[in-house]
Amino acid sequence: MSDIVNGLGRATAYGGLGLVLLVLGIVLVDLLTPGKLGRQIWEQRNRNAAMVLSSALVGIGGIVFTSIWTTYEDFGKGLVSTAAFGLLGLVMMAVAFLVVDLITPGRLGATLVEAEPHPAVWVTASCNLAVSAVISASIA
Repeated sequence: MSDIVNGLGRATAYGGLGLVLLVLGIVLVDLLTPGKLGRQIWEQRNRNAAMVLSSALVGIGGIVFTSIWTTYEDFGKGLVSTAAFGLLGLVMMAVAFLVVDLITPGRLGATLVEAEPHPAVWVTASCNLAVSAVISASIA
């Protein structure tokens, strides 16, 4: 019975950390795009903004999953490494966003929240997932 309670405690800690990282991902995408992200997605039904946010969330989720899956035997060390790799993933996604913005015409953030579908959304979403895959592979 104590192993179940112990497992529930660990799952709660990792779940809480995962939620914090996901919220940070939402905040990061909101900072990189003009306007309020919540309004863009829920009120204006902006598919571009939803795709960019979704890819960031899936990417962070993948990093957190990989870190937990390959976690250290030491719970504390595993929790710290999950936080560190998750934060690294967020930073690297932001850097990739800024690099794409630098090498493409216009302002990427503004392009991503246009009402009309734009191919830059697919490029940005792919960057998020690629960064996530690289960080995840480095964990294992």
